[in-house]
Amino acid sequence: MKMGSSEKTEKAQKPSFFAGVKSEMKKISWPDKQSLFKQSVAVVCISVVVGAVITILDFFILNGVDFLVK
Repeated sequence: MKMGSSEKTEKAQKPSFFAGVKSEMKKISWPDKQSLFKQSVAVVCISVVVGAVITILDFFILNGVDFLVK
């Protein structure tokens, strides 16, 4: 092939993005309904407990700072 040649070269065809997504989605092992329910309940319970702990700590820190400032 010469340098100044106007001949077009064939490029390798890229796979479609959505075809790649579809093939990857087939590889996922989805949890069953019972397992999904248990894990969801666990996440909600832990979130509530952590939220309560943060609220309690915030209350004590706020009152502690107010006590020290006054």
